[in-house]
Amino acid sequence: MVMNTSKSMLSREEIIDALKKFSEDIIFVESAGLIIRVKKDRLREVARFVHDVLDAYFRTMMAVDERPINNTFAAYYVFGKDELGLNIIIETHTDPLDPEIPSISDLVPAADWYELEAWDLLGIRFTGRKLYRFILPDEWPEGLYPLRKDVDYNLRPTIRKTMKQPPTGPKVPVGPYHPALHEPEYFELFVEGERIVDVRYNGFHVHRGIEKLAESPRFTYQKVPFLAERICGICGFVHSVSYTMSIERVAKIDVPERAEYIRSIILEIERIHSHLLWLGVACHLLGYDAGFMHTWRIREKIMVLAEQLTGSRKTYGINLVGGVRKDINKDKIQVAMNTLGSVKEELSKLVEVITHVPQIVKRASGTGILPKDDARKLSVVGPVARASGLNRDVRKDYPYAAYPYVSFKVPVYSEGDNLARILVRIDEVFESINIIEQLLDKIPQGPIFAEKIEVPEGKIGVGNVEAPRGEVIHITITGKGRPYRWRVRAPTYQNIPALKVMLKDAPLADAPLTIASIDPCFSCTDRIVVVDLKTGKAMKRNMEEIIRKK
Repeated sequence: MVMNTSKSMLSREEIIDALKKFSEDIIFVESAGLIIRVKKDRLREVARFVHDVLDAYFRTMMAVDERPINNTFAAYYVFGKDELGLNIIIETHTDPLDPEIPSISDLVPAADWYELEAWDLLGIRFTGRKLYRFILPDEWPEGLYPLRKDVDYNLRPTIRKTMKQPPTGPKVPVGPYHPALHEPEYFELFVEGERIVDVRYNGFHVHRGIEKLAESPRFTYQKVPFLAERICGICGFVHSVSYTMSIERVAKIDVPERAEYIRSIILEIERIHSHLLWLGVACHLLGYDAGFMHTWRIREKIMVLAEQLTGSRKTYGINLVGGVRKDINKDKIQVAMNTLGSVKEELSKLVEVITHVPQIVKRASGTGILPKDDARKLSVVGPVARASGLNRDVRKDYPYAAYPYVSFKVPVYSEGDNLARILVRIDEVFESINIIEQLLDKIPQGPIFAEKIEVPEGKIGVGNVEAPRGEVIHITITGKGRPYRWRVRAPTYQNIPALKVMLKDAPLADAPLTIASIDPCFSCTDRIVVVDLKTGKAMKRNMEEIIRKK
């Protein structure tokens, strides 16, 4: 069932030569990758070439208000040539008085959400496509774009309430809370009888403005890691590491080897507890609550270990630009080894039972299928990609921290169904245990924090980490004492669009498990959609207003 995929090799020099027909303005930036600067009227043909001919995955896009620097708005499209561990960044600029860039969403489907976000938050129009409110509420004032530099973080605009007609047709709402994940989300499943014919996602119930906050005077480079760690309540450490890596690469900071080992150890502990949490939820959704309870019982040992190593069960607070704040001594190494041995033994027995429970195997097999071609088009990441036959893992493709010093397998399955996504995560837990044991055995002596830290201004850096849900990627343009622009892309952002494929023509009963199978991470919510039963119209209201009207 496990499938190995081969990747064609192409050197960096050959890629540069191929790109020269579009622009001579090509540079290699050690902290970010290969950057090709093109005029916007050539963006589409360059994007098509990089995506289709060079076969590079779309990874993220960062839109930036660069008017204070060069009087333009800019967009940085990041593609990854995984077999080379190389980013290919297409940079283009547009007029500040009439910011307009050709859309590439028809050529690169994975770019769809990024363009909508840039339109919502920066006011950059993408021609050749339909634009609509994506992150901001429908009532947000026209012409006010919060990520522009002339908009203060503390601005609280007056909202004029409007009425919005909901989509028509038979539909089943899932949300604002998932039946098992207990996080805010809202899916509208359009159905014909018991068959799902289309899916509409209404997300971003609360846009917290974290990227904007990091630019405010209250923050410095060394404070942002603590903010980054609060992006996610389960795998926040990956965001902290991704951010610090983006700065360390720009500043050419030599992070001590021992600190890199400690980071990798904590990252893998985070992967184990996240996957075990998800496996328990999957058992619960499939009606096997004994599996849920036993999985979480085993997971508790990992949570205790995390607290012993960092001082906290979650949101560890040990990471800084240049290294870590807390060391791991010999006693803790022995405790960790003992815990990992116990978890491996107990989990092996439990997995043998779970993978032979009839209702799990039958309900997960052949459901929520994401074919490999669609997974490639949408550039999905993490277990979702690997369950659909894509051999993608940042730890292998873009090695960082202490991962070059350990050996491990990347589980890849070809079926693309819910069962494959379950099996990928189970395999990864055992691989993570193996990785941690190697790291603990090899951890070198020495300092845990760099001596000299000086961050230059006006540089771009990329930090990428393989989170439990898939690749987290942070892009930072440095400023004076703090980021000028900080762009965060979490794995769920990349994977949710794939649900339209996974749920198409599926039975309604498969929806909760299939949605949960991407292990989605949603932010907290304080506004929902309210429908007036008399008029059939929908509007967005915050919770205080609803309570006041009651």
